[in-house]
Parts: sequence; structure tokens; C-alpha cells
Amino acid sequence: MEFIEAGELRIAYERSGQGPPLVLVHGAADDGRVWEPQRAGLAEEFTVVAWDEPGAGRSSDLPKGFGLAGYADALATLLEALGLGPAHVAGVSWGGTVALELYRRRPELVATLIMIDAYAGWKGSLPADEVRARVAGARTMLAAPRAEFDPTFPGLFAGDPPAELVPLLADIAADVRPATLAQQLSIMAEADLTDLLPHIAVPTLLIWGRLDARSPLAVARQFEEAIPDATLVVIEDAGHLSNLERPDQVNAAVREFCRAHPPSSPEG
Repeated sequence: MEFIEAGELRIAYERSGQGPPLVLVHGAADDGRVWEPQRAGLAEEFTVVAWDEPGAGRSSDLPKGFGLAGYADALATLLEALGLGPAHVAGVSWGGTVALELYRRRPELVATLIMIDAYAGWKGSLPADEVRARVAGARTMLAAPRAEFDPTFPGLFAGDPPAELVPLLADIAADVRPATLAQQLSIMAEADLTDLLPHIAVPTLLIWGRLDARSPLAVARQFEEAIPDATLVVIEDAGHLSNLERPDQVNAAVREFCRAHPPSSPEG
């Protein structure tokens, strides 16, 4: 684990491998450990960087009033500090929303976008009644006493989580900070980045679990229709965290896509 300072933030990240940069952006109630299968499977060919976003993992707590722009700016600071741009930027779930906002604000840092079971914000991707239901569920979750707090969202996997992942998922869940999750979900509920999608000018890979109940395949179809250069890969028998549930298929799709779209040099 390494760290950079970004203003008042201390951002943790793990870096492995050599080759074109591939930056991994995790979802809400997660940290960089959710990308372990990608770090293990792709580091032979890429410089793989998985951060703990502000407020998660070993990174510092969120500043007061931190918003989506703050996440994107912190990610941009990490890319610049490590000299990684332009990079392949992959986001899963909420991490896809952060990746989109990074592209909106700093497109020169993004060589390609890889959206895995993602959203253009909940407001941008889900019906209004579903957003209201999720907000209500989040309030109930966050109101629980700390000893009973369980940040595990329903529908993350097509069925039960793979047995080998249960210890990892438990460790990640134990480190979730309720204050961070409350702020993230508030941001997510109000975020709508659909206006950005037709203006994305980099190749974009969409990887979706066919059985994703949280960001249904219909959301992927909306991305595919709106983004000019989008490729959709559907992962069978996978739910919302397809990168964990079917890592070999996800890694193969990422590898093929990134090989086909190598980043240019910053000067070029």
C-alpha cells in the first residue's frame, strides 16, 4: 500500500505490474480490495493501480461537503502524481460514475473508459421510484446501531457470493464508514451524467452481468446507445459485481479492449 497527499486528503493505492496504465475505481461500500482478481490477472501486461477512494479503506475521511467533483479531482490528482495519464480508467458500480465525472473534468487523463455494471448516477440511470426506494433503504441501513450496521447491498451477485470471496467481502464490509456511505449515497441519488454520454470521445467498454439486479442490463443498453464508440460485453451468470463473480471473463474482455486501444503518450 502506497499513499499520496492531495490537499487535505491522504489517498491510499496499490500499484502492480508494468505496461500501459489501468486505473481501477471501486464502488460504494467497497475499497480497492474489490479489484484483487484484476490486479492478479492483469498485472503481467498493465500497470494496475487500485485506489481507496477518499473515505474508504486506508484513505483519509471525507472533508465536509465533499461531492462528486471532489472524488473526480482526487482521482485526477492521483493520476497526475503517478504520471499515469492518459490511462485506461475502469469503474465498477458507483466507481463508474466517478470515472465519468473524471472524464467530464479532465478528459486528457483518460485514454479509454471501462464501465462495469455502472451508472450515470442513480438519477441518470434508474426510474425515480427505484431511486426513492434505494434512498429509503439506505436511511434504514444507516440508522442501525453501529454494532448492527451491515453495508451489504442486496443483489450484488447472481446468487450467493462465491465461497472463496466471503472472507474478503466480510473484511471490506467491516471497514465501511457509515458517514462515508451516507454521503456517497446522497451524491449517487442526485447524480445524472446522461448529458455527458453523447460527448464521450474515447473508446468505451461496457461490461455487464446479465443478471445484474442493481444496474440492470437496460442501463448498459442506454450507455451503448448514447456513447458514440461503445462496445458491450455481457457476462453470463453474473450479477452486479461481475468483476468478482466472473473475473476470468471480465479480465479477458478488459485485456482485449485495452490491447486494441493503447494509450497515446501525454505529448502525442
